[in-house]
Amino acid sequence: MATLSNVTLSAESIAAMPAAIEARDVKLYYGASQALKGITMTMREKLVTAFIGPSGCGKSTFLRCFNRMNDLIDNVRITGRIEIDGQDIYSKDIDVIELRKRVGMVFQKSNPFPKSIYDNVAYGCRLQGIKNKSDLDDIVEQSLRGAAIWDEVKDRLQSSALGLSGGQQQRLCIARAIAIKPEILLMDEPASALDPIATAKIEELIVELKKDFTIVIVTHNMQQAARISDQTAFFYLGELIEFDTTKKIFTNPAKQQTEDYVTGRFG
Repeated sequence: MATLSNVTLSAESIAAMPAAIEARDVKLYYGASQALKGITMTMREKLVTAFIGPSGCGKSTFLRCFNRMNDLIDNVRITGRIEIDGQDIYSKDIDVIELRKRVGMVFQKSNPFPKSIYDNVAYGCRLQGIKNKSDLDDIVEQSLRGAAIWDEVKDRLQSSALGLSGGQQQRLCIARAIAIKPEILLMDEPASALDPIATAKIEELIVELKKDFTIVIVTHNMQQAARISDQTAFFYLGELIEFDTTKKIFTNPAKQQTEDYVTGRFG
């Protein structure tokens, strides 16, 4: 498949872009066990940032820091600072529900609600108090179009979302996530359970969505990271080993450990 990333950006042009998420010396502990070891990095607006590394290296744990999903786990302690739009998201006056409206999430396993396709997409909007049917109709259509699934489901909006294929369910979950217009979209291995054709559709969709959203994706698939991301971060055993433009990570990494991983010598 041809490379999807529309333009290869230079390190200088990326560095000049506004910061979407800034992490400073982030450490995370599960009880006495340290899972993240002082992560510092800046993710830029309207770009795709990919996290790669072997299983258990801290990629998903770090991703879940950005919408405070780790708050739901017992005995988790986080130090350091994470800012979104210059605001420390772990400060005491942050409304976590509001934060999660701004930072949407798509999980590894598609998780449509046992409701109609329409009600899945409208769900978050109704929670926000949008009741007008014509407004909801517009949002549902725009979101399904945005997730590149409108043409496949427009004649069956009242049918159960559980009747969709795996790839369609995942795109529906993306439509549900973007319906409430977040600024940032987190994706935790969104295509790992899908076949190659469905995966290609998700990848094309991600490249299209970055026009409107900042996207951070965890992926085990290095070819996928190379195809769709602008920046790539390589994690190993809870440490950020290297973070740079995707082109540099895959063609001229600074660290031997990164080169060994991306060339398949370990991991």
